[in-house]
Amino acid sequence: MKDYITIIGGGLAGSEAAYQIAKRNIKVKLYEMKPIKFSPAHSNKDLAEIVCSNSFKSNLLTNACGLLKEELRKLDSLLIRIADETSVAAGQALAVDRESFSKKVTEIIENNPLIEVIHEEVTDVSKMTEEGIVIIATGPLTSEALAKQIANITGEDKLYFYDAAAPIISKDSIDFSIAFYGDRYGEEKKKDETEDEWRKRLKEQEGKEQSYINLPMNKEEYEKFWNELVNAEVVTLHDFEKREIFEGCMPIEIMAKRGIDTLRFGPLKPVGFDDPRTVKRPYAVVQLRQDDKQASIYNMVGFQTNLKFGEQKRVFSMIPGLQNAEFVKYGVMHRNTYINSSKLLDETYCLKTNSNIFFAGQITGVEGYVESISSGLVAALNAVETLNNSKNKIVFPETTVIGALAKYISTPNSKFQPMNANFGILPELEGEKIRDKKLRYQELANRSLKDLEEGL
Repeated sequence: MKDYITIIGGGLAGSEAAYQIAKRNIKVKLYEMKPIKFSPAHSNKDLAEIVCSNSFKSNLLTNACGLLKEELRKLDSLLIRIADETSVAAGQALAVDRESFSKKVTEIIENNPLIEVIHEEVTDVSKMTEEGIVIIATGPLTSEALAKQIANITGEDKLYFYDAAAPIISKDSIDFSIAFYGDRYGEEKKKDETEDEWRKRLKEQEGKEQSYINLPMNKEEYEKFWNELVNAEVVTLHDFEKREIFEGCMPIEIMAKRGIDTLRFGPLKPVGFDDPRTVKRPYAVVQLRQDDKQASIYNMVGFQTNLKFGEQKRVFSMIPGLQNAEFVKYGVMHRNTYINSSKLLDETYCLKTNSNIFFAGQITGVEGYVESISSGLVAALNAVETLNNSKNKIVFPETTVIGALAKYISTPNSKFQPMNANFGILPELEGEKIRDKKLRYQELANRSLKDLEEGL
């Protein structure tokens, strides 16, 4: 048995795993094919590149992903710590300056004397798994050659779902005679306010750090936009890329085709806003969220898309305030790969048929940044136990989100699908059911953190 652990993939899960292993004084060989080769969705040479949104979701403990982040903080997660350090304003969410985040992760990993970063595409893992312990954390965009290897190792055909990223826009190109800053409900005119008082309050907010820019639309503007959106040209997928779209990243043009009002009850819902021009609730509102520390670029919330680039420019520029928008990055849609973990893995993310092989990240069917980091941490801790010839397995309580995710992906399920952190996968509270959802979630969070603390 080699005296080091091999990790294939330097994304969120692989980087977290490398840090956790090295922290326990064990050497790591971390293989990352960038910058020798890039996947269709990656462009940054650094480790832990963030491709879709820059948001790590809510920080609130009454949100499952917020609770998961708090669990990871207590376990000294490197990536959550760096996310906190590189955060940008995003209301109650944790959003990061994605370039600063990846750069900082890379610096810490590459400067760790126990971690050797090897920039090389791995196409054959058979010898690696025969001679030592391997964590496969190649993510949802695993290269074709390695995906075939994984299919051989698992004895399973590959599974696919589709993920989409939203466009990013330069703030300087936004028309602020139409657009306005503010979080939902925060800038809405209050019942006891006069119009002058409300406008004065809005004026006082100008220049302050604001995480969202809002673009109001009237009925005519919305319906014209909707009509062009549903008829716009999309990128044609290859024959082997038959769609199985994951609901959590539904392309906006697909969502729009479900009905003319679908967007107004989804990402474009106007609830909680008043248009400063009319002092009335808009018919629809497009939100832009800050994407970097300097607040110079903003991403279009909920606008994951597979439209052709020219069509994105044409259709999205119809949104009031974006008529002269400069698109720093267009939205893209790409195939994601995940294994049938419910059949193949145990609660430590270890392959049931080979104790030398672990998987981590979205390839396991955990969906989301924080969820991927969680899987990397659990796989790393258990890979260390295996290397040390320990018969113990570190299984987190299913009352924690970390444990519940691990249990979900390892529980037999004939209709296995990727899963985000959510309270629905946690066991119910004992005793009488708490009907108030927020109170119930708080109690679930209290139980989780208590059980985690006792386990530590």
